[in-house]
Amino acid sequence: MSNEHPIRVVVEDDLHRSRLTVAFRLILAIPHIVWFLLWSLGTFILGLVAWVIGLVRGRLPDGLHDFFASYVRYSTHLSAYLLLAADPYPGFTGREGSYPVDVKIAPPEPQRRLTIGFRLFLAIPAILIASTLLSTPFAGGGGSGQNEEWGGGEYAFLGGAGVAALVGFFAWFACLARGRMPRGFRDLLTYALRYNAQMTGYLFFVTARYPDSDPAEPRALGDEGIQPQAVRMTVDDDGLRSRVTVFFRLLLSFPHIVWLMLWGVAAFLAAVASWFATLATGRPPAVLHRFLAAYVRYTVHVGAFLFLVANPFPGFTGAPGYPVDVQIDPPGPQPRLVTAFRLVLAFPALVVGGALLGLLFIVGFLGWFASLATGRMPQGLRNAGAYTLRYGAQVDAYGFYVLTSRYPYSGPSRPAEPPAAPADEPDAPGAPLAATA
Repeated sequence: MSNEHPIRVVVEDDLHRSRLTVAFRLILAIPHIVWFLLWSLGTFILGLVAWVIGLVRGRLPDGLHDFFASYVRYSTHLSAYLLLAADPYPGFTGREGSYPVDVKIAPPEPQRRLTIGFRLFLAIPAILIASTLLSTPFAGGGGSGQNEEWGGGEYAFLGGAGVAALVGFFAWFACLARGRMPRGFRDLLTYALRYNAQMTGYLFFVTARYPDSDPAEPRALGDEGIQPQAVRMTVDDDGLRSRVTVFFRLLLSFPHIVWLMLWGVAAFLAAVASWFATLATGRPPAVLHRFLAAYVRYTVHVGAFLFLVANPFPGFTGAPGYPVDVQIDPPGPQPRLVTAFRLVLAFPALVVGGALLGLLFIVGFLGWFASLATGRMPQGLRNAGAYTLRYGAQVDAYGFYVLTSRYPYSGPSRPAEPPAAPADEPDAPGAPLAATA
């Protein structure tokens, strides 16, 4: 079997948006929304027919396969238009190659009758992930969460809420202001659309291949044009999980959760001091930068351990070297105006990060059962969790701790990273200060 998923999203979008059509996007989409609801009703009815046929024959007739494939493409085109992942007005037929955010679907193949019989039950984990990322006709819901680092929020879209709906909401203002879609927003939306297309195709027997939750596959086109972030993630994990530590993971994490809260009080005070210092001098003090960078790394280590993105028990100092880690650039100059309004500027990233935290909880929940059963964390879930932790670390570093003036990049793609800078030495032995990269 080819490693390439039978359902793939292809993006040919230049990021330019028409302010006029953006302003009236929802009104312009009303005919499509009516048609989508009618087509969804027909798809649900034919889905029952396809289930019976699949049980008898072990594969879909070509006509039914093409019908469901067109539905998957059309729902993707419409969602891309509504959420501003693409600009042109879509057609009503779901024709392949007719839209900048398109879906390529492989021809029908034989499928196991047993998996057809229990398809709806088997699809429940994928439906949970899809409903967190993007509302679907069958699974409403939204990923929202909050802790001391990340805020949360919900935004209604076709009966549900998800990360993509929030991104589309903020993208509406960005496109009106700039006439251009932020690259990170577009890439995050195409990840959500791709997973939703694979989930819908799996649910309607278009393919027997399970949806791939890995946000970095396939690698987005044009990654070489993305400037490296000041906060970058490294993943050195083999996927193996100890069933014993997985079973007691929450209990084992309790000392870290307590220490994280205590350290968070000191981090808050240090962040306030660093904000005033950066406002006055144009760059954060090195000692406060190291302290806060260690705290950001530590939150990533604890999150990775708690949600099964990594396996080893982490240390308590935020020192580099954990299998799921972040590299943070040394302190540099920062514009005072950006520093003064940091929290206001960070608000969209905080809300999107809070919604992505819902995905992290789903990753931990599903990964717990998978790791107990197989002794391994599925790579797609592991990478999805690492992506949410990376974005959360960038939001923390920018919005709360003034570690960088580089805005968080919400896209899940992986641009080439420069070599790590030499590590700094801690200021004092035994202090919870780790070197930054």
